[in-house]
Amino acid sequence: MGSVQREILQSFWKIHVLHHAAEGPIYGQWMLEELHEHGYDVSPGTLFPMLARMEDRGWLRCERDPNGGARARKDYYLTDMGREVLEVVKRHLTELKAEVL
Repeated sequence: MGSVQREILQSFWKIHVLHHAAEGPIYGQWMLEELHEHGYDVSPGTLFPMLARMEDRGWLRCERDPNGGARARKDYYLTDMGREVLEVVKRHLTELKAEVL
């Protein structure tokens, strides 16, 4: 099942992140719990680098309490580019759902 997670499910996780960030700021621990509620087996070692890559791509913007130290919680916000990516994904999901289901 590891290859299924790497090759397919990680994309679903990213869609969840974009979707929830569109609703308001998210943070890593909450996102881990949310993904686990949907039945995804995501580790912090997978999620946190994924959030960093999404930030590097310009899809998310991160804010951290400057007085919180090195382990301060990071809040992630959807950027305009992230919103555009989410809209593209939604269009493709709608088409895929109609074809597969």
